[in-house]
Amino acid sequence: MQQALFGGGCFWCTEAVFLQLKGVEKVTSGYAGGNTLQPTYEQICTGTTQHAEVILIDFDDSQISYVQLLHVFFTTHDPTTLNRQGNDIGTQYRSVVYYFNDEQKAQAEQLISELKAQDLDIVTELSPAPTFYAAEEYHQNFYAKNPSQGYCNFAIPPKLMKLQSQFKDLLKESEL
Repeated sequence: MQQALFGGGCFWCTEAVFLQLKGVEKVTSGYAGGNTLQPTYEQICTGTTQHAEVILIDFDDSQISYVQLLHVFFTTHDPTTLNRQGNDIGTQYRSVVYYFNDEQKAQAEQLISELKAQDLDIVTELSPAPTFYAAEEYHQNFYAKNPSQGYCNFAIPPKLMKLQSQFKDLLKESEL
């Protein structure tokens, strides 16, 4: 098993996307990259902790590669908007790839370079993985537990549609 740590806006959205991928065993919503120990959601929402909403992905690299995860990440959120994803504004919603080793760093740098070569103004932060703090339990698997919640109905389905149209070969059988 390997791990990936990404921040692409609201963790409810990114978690819902990555849970659909084969080889992804677990996705944990949480916080990383800030200066507050054991932050709470209420603290994160103030924008003063410097933490980003992130997801920690446990994946089987014999079924899905880190590069494939990166492609899904860069496709299902906007990596060109600084500190914002849709209506979510603030440093806690920044686009960030936290890497656990030199190989992950090199793969992320390569993909970012390729995207920039396509004239995309990528603002995604690339940094070593800091301490990860799991979010409160009610945030875990939020979309599956709250499918009729207003934000979920508005923000998540377009991301899932993009995932299903562009990454059909990476989806779990149950998601086809």
